[in-house]
Amino acid sequence: MRKVFFVLLGLTVTCSWAQQKKVGKKKDYNPTTYAETITQEDLKTHLYKYASDEFQGRETGQPGQKMAVNYLKDNYVKLGIPAAQDNGEYFQNVPLEISSIPEVEVSVNGKAFSYGEDFVTFGGPGTTKIDANNIVYAGYGIEDEKYSDYTNLDVKGKIVLIKAGEPKNTDGTYKISGTSEASKWSNLRQAFNAKIGAASEKGAKGLLFYDDGNFSSLQQQFNRVKNQPNGRISLKSDDAESFFFLLVNKNLASSLLSSIEENATASTINTKVNISFESKSKEISSENVVAYIKGSEKPDEYVVISAHLDHEGVKNGEVYNGADDDGSGTVAVLEIAEAFKKAANDGVGPKRSIVFLHVTGEEKGLLGSQYYTDNPIFDLKKTVADLNIDMIGRIDPKRDGDRNYIYLIGSDKLSTELHNISEEVNSKYTNITLDYTYNDENDPNRFYYRSDHYNFAKNNVPIIFYFNGTHADYHRPSDTPDKIQYDLLTNRARLVFYTAWEVANRDKRIIADKAVPAE
Repeated sequence: MRKVFFVLLGLTVTCSWAQQKKVGKKKDYNPTTYAETITQEDLKTHLYKYASDEFQGRETGQPGQKMAVNYLKDNYVKLGIPAAQDNGEYFQNVPLEISSIPEVEVSVNGKAFSYGEDFVTFGGPGTTKIDANNIVYAGYGIEDEKYSDYTNLDVKGKIVLIKAGEPKNTDGTYKISGTSEASKWSNLRQAFNAKIGAASEKGAKGLLFYDDGNFSSLQQQFNRVKNQPNGRISLKSDDAESFFFLLVNKNLASSLLSSIEENATASTINTKVNISFESKSKEISSENVVAYIKGSEKPDEYVVISAHLDHEGVKNGEVYNGADDDGSGTVAVLEIAEAFKKAANDGVGPKRSIVFLHVTGEEKGLLGSQYYTDNPIFDLKKTVADLNIDMIGRIDPKRDGDRNYIYLIGSDKLSTELHNISEEVNSKYTNITLDYTYNDENDPNRFYYRSDHYNFAKNNVPIIFYFNGTHADYHRPSDTPDKIQYDLLTNRARLVFYTAWEVANRDKRIIADKAVPAE
């Protein structure tokens, strides 16, 4: 998200700049002047267009999404806010591919096993055949500074079989934590990613993961993905021979290893395994939209304000308009951008640069924000914060209390300073009830990991996630603009503006003083 593409900004800006230079001191305007330009009427006008049937639910890579990105671009051009990229393009192309569940066959010593019954997978290499006369059993498949299943075990170029869980001491405590509390290696999602990563880094060509306790739920997930009519969208990979994994049941695991008891040790299993993968995919195009206002004093430091531009598309002939998810966040970013632009026109633009980032593919797995943080237009090390807006136009019916609230997630995860700024700004300007219910590390919804801010947080960029909670219309065709509560949307958008204003205009950059939370 880079640099400037100036269309003619006009005589007013030029004169204002000249006046500043002559006076030698920047004016100190009250941000309320600009926050009040964020109005219910403007938000409503934008949203009734953006979340209309005309935009066909804005599904990633589909015609409705193309209408959405062009709508955003046209508004930034109209406002005179330049594109972020040096080439003057508002669109950051995000290369994606759409693929179905791969066709897989597995046999052990000539005996065929059933796909969907004995094993499942969600991805793998292109088209390949893997034959092995032995596999390596690596116990729990853990590689940790306090414990390793890979000590003196060579798995390079081999297939590895591992089991779920982690080891315990004779007194029942866990070896890694040293207490009765399990470590990340027992958490399904964390352990799955960590164990796959460990095997891959050790040079294994593939992994067989036995998890008897969760296999039935993994089967259900497999069946849901398998039955998706349009396939699965992911970031395009150039690695045709990528690492593969299978999630296997007890029947298949036992055929490879007669005993996978708690105390089973790592070893080589002399058996013949044949695995074939055939994955078919096609490329699709999608785009992030990125505009920015260059900082007046610290232009090489960046505050990102983000929202996702996509939604669910059309299903069974019904348009999923996504007015709240995330039309509300999208139009809020547009209005915030307009407020900052008006300030800049008055000679009080932000000291740090403000990046307005609309990402694609959030509904497909945070793909647009992952691509941006993997291929940043602006250096992430110079990115001060990401304020991410995803659903701020409605009320959570399960919540007790006043309606003038917002859930804040992640504000204190990386930066104490950012959290304090957020609280102080709200007390001074907006007086919204800041609800931290979903900020709890033990929140079963795991919202902290489910929107685009997380890809910034993984890169040690402090974040705040603004969220109103779910409701009966969440991911339903009934999420329409008439159900948005525009007074709440306005006040919440102003809170984001005030917070960004303060972060952008502080003399010193805020500090990330906490470790990145593990997923």
